[in-house]
Amino acid sequence: MTEKIKQLYFRYNPWWRDRFRLPGILVRDAIFQKLVDSYSSKDVVILTGLRRIGKTTLMRLMIQFLMKKRSIAADHIFYISLDEYALRGILLPDLIDEYRAIHKLKSSEQITVFLDEITALPDYEIQLKNLYDMGGVKVYASSSSASVLRRGMAHLTGRKKVIIVPSLDFSEYLQFKRIDISPLDLHLQRSFFEDFMKTGGIPEFVLSGDSAYLHQLVDDIICKDIAAVHGIKQLGVLKDFFMLLMERAGKSVSINKMAKVLQIAPDTAKRYLDLFDETYLIHLVSRHGKLNEQLRSPKKLYASDLGIRVLFTGYRDIGSIFENYVYLKISHRDPKFIIRDGIEIDFFTADRTLIEVKYYAHLRESQQKFFDECKADRKLVIGSVEDLKEFDEKLPDLEFCANEPQAFYGSRENIVNLGRSAGMVVGEDQQGDFPYGAAVEPDWSRYE
Repeated sequence: MTEKIKQLYFRYNPWWRDRFRLPGILVRDAIFQKLVDSYSSKDVVILTGLRRIGKTTLMRLMIQFLMKKRSIAADHIFYISLDEYALRGILLPDLIDEYRAIHKLKSSEQITVFLDEITALPDYEIQLKNLYDMGGVKVYASSSSASVLRRGMAHLTGRKKVIIVPSLDFSEYLQFKRIDISPLDLHLQRSFFEDFMKTGGIPEFVLSGDSAYLHQLVDDIICKDIAAVHGIKQLGVLKDFFMLLMERAGKSVSINKMAKVLQIAPDTAKRYLDLFDETYLIHLVSRHGKLNEQLRSPKKLYASDLGIRVLFTGYRDIGSIFENYVYLKISHRDPKFIIRDGIEIDFFTADRTLIEVKYYAHLRESQQKFFDECKADRKLVIGSVEDLKEFDEKLPDLEFCANEPQAFYGSRENIVNLGRSAGMVVGEDQQGDFPYGAAVEPDWSRYE
């Protein structure tokens, strides 16, 4: 090992020499618990999601948790970012062997490794498989690319657990903004929620409010993750394409129309659409129905983050922005849209829940008739943030109900305190200048 690589290892792993602290970091409780739960299994854990959504922070929190709560020795934990230029051409087993050599660790000693930007490695999926098969290594890996992860999944069948890291939801937004809505101030909830819809859930932007940060994020994804990786030279067209995508958020996407507007071939437009989907900047939703209907029908598009959408299109059509948020909340339920004779119902999920989103509005008569006629195990109209919270609380119970379809309409009178409901605040201290929250150690006893 060269001295330069050794220095790189120690720079990435400061806990080998000094006490490791992450002062002021707020733990995203639900997503972090998934990392904790996955530790006891042999599976390779892959964190994926939009750039700068917090994957590296989650890894560092997990490192601190293992040392503090599980009493794992600091030298038995190894973190490295694989997009480092100095590491190019080095195979993963060699990286691990060199790490073991630094600390004189035997091959039989159990270690935990955190591999950031795993897809920077050539044939990363085969290297991960080999590492898994060797045993003695618990692996957490991350990537901001969905496409290469999908292409490499075959080699990791039965050996991996994928955790998609979403943008902050409203409860987490309140937490990051240090907003505590007391029971006496529930009338402020809608106002705070609409502030959230303008801001979105990219953690750094929630804290800084610097629109240049979001612009740079999108620019980095377009230039580095799409254009550079796939050899696209028409950057201007690519950026115009993204602008059109944001304009279509919440609506169906016609590849032919977009191609005509930008004067590019339909095949090129289709390729661009897939590339933006693969970077998590957008989500595409298929029509519910027979396979031929799904293939023929245009897909609906949603932005991966409300703040990015608003930045590029402005804060208008609040109902559509709210629908976008509802999609982000239920995306793990594999929702599809339903359409008949030009009348559309927003979502039908894999667990047979029919959902129509109306932000402080009502269904039209024809839409209500169609909604009533649709067959589903349960039916929901979500018209406010209060309805959505009630939906989150009720649905786990509804999943175990009888097979008879049942309607669940959120009650606007049944308002809950979202500021406290998530239970994710690290500490009550509201003082100090730390950029990510209270200057306290996380309460690791919460995670078992």
